[in-house]
Amino acid sequence: MPRILVTGMSGAGKTTLLDALDQRGRLTVDTDRDGWVLADGRWDEQRMAALLDENPDIIVAGTVENQGRFYPLFDHVVLLSAPVDVLLERVTARTNNPYGSTVADRTEIRHTRRPSNRSSGAEPRSSSTAGNPSRPSPTA
Repeated sequence: MPRILVTGMSGAGKTTLLDALDQRGRLTVDTDRDGWVLADGRWDEQRMAALLDENPDIIVAGTVENQGRFYPLFDHVVLLSAPVDVLLERVTARTNNPYGSTVADRTEIRHTRRPSNRSSGAEPRSSSTAGNPSRPSPTA
């Protein structure tokens, strides 16, 4: 089975999708939970690299500044999207994540077009690298 990254704006449905896949027995990690995101808003790169190295069949969800560094380690990258008014409605109503509860958060959502991939220059895409034993290191 493949390693899959599910990414997208806050409110796009990443956590809902992961919860459904988890209920179906898939190994999932929501990086909004359990300290995956450091104080600077980036994934803990050593921890993420270890997770992906140890789990050939995993679905990870999150949207962080340095996620693009890990795209080569995923078999597929799935970008979830929704109209901005839907995103705002969802983040305002949810109770499982505080992001979106403030005017500043919602203003940021209105002005952000898509998840940031600036650290690698890469765009989210779905690709198949299954069977490729020479996966590049995210810190290379």
